[in-house]
Amino acid sequence: MKIVTYNVNGIRAAIGKGFLEWLTKTDADVVCLQEVKALPDQIPIMDFEMLGYSGFWFPAQKKGYSGVAVLSKPRPDKVFYGMSHAASDFEGRFLRLDFGELSIASVYVPSGSSGDERQSFKMLWLNDFYDFVKDLKKQRPNLIISGDYNICHKPIDIHDPIRNATNSGFLPEERAWLSKFMDLGFTDAFRHLNKNPHNYTWWSYRANARSNNKGWRIDYHMVAENISDTILMAEIKPDAHHSDHCPVIIEITSNIV
Repeated sequence: MKIVTYNVNGIRAAIGKGFLEWLTKTDADVVCLQEVKALPDQIPIMDFEMLGYSGFWFPAQKKGYSGVAVLSKPRPDKVFYGMSHAASDFEGRFLRLDFGELSIASVYVPSGSSGDERQSFKMLWLNDFYDFVKDLKKQRPNLIISGDYNICHKPIDIHDPIRNATNSGFLPEERAWLSKFMDLGFTDAFRHLNKNPHNYTWWSYRANARSNNKGWRIDYHMVAENISDTILMAEIKPDAHHSDHCPVIIEITSNIV
């Protein structure tokens, strides 16, 4: 099973930049999207269906903002929209699909880069998310949570850890939270197979950051440790230019589905 996570920074904009063609070539089984910024009736659903995907959309209530989705070739047994958490669900931040014993979720963690108020919201959200996943993992132990976590975990995951040490996304309390989250029993699929530096998934639009590879690795596939031995491949695809992020792809054995 091939699984993609991709913050598309607007699904309609990404489609205009060749996302559908890229998706056809990639031939993933499950595609977790974040920041879709569209309501279902604004999305060319038939285009995805022609490629063999069923689309499950959980938009924000605010138009043109946030929202997650999952495109899936295998038909899920169940679909769960949101976390039963009003503030999070209003912004469309979590969507889970169950396939047999396997659960795959798309998550979009809030950004705190716009100021202190949103940073405070982010930290409260992270604490609520931790509690939610802690309970969920007891019910669905074969869990993969893929998405934009808006946190670089280690210095290796950011181009300039010294100058970014006081910036949202690399704050000590955020990094400590991600370590605590992984201690629930999650494996960072990319780092599980690749220990090399200079692998990023997001670049600022400023100062030619992408062409100079001055990026941040903030998009993850977090795979439950009890199924981490099913990870066959994990790759970052920086040559996909449909967004300020790029896709991250993993392949797992499908014997748990």
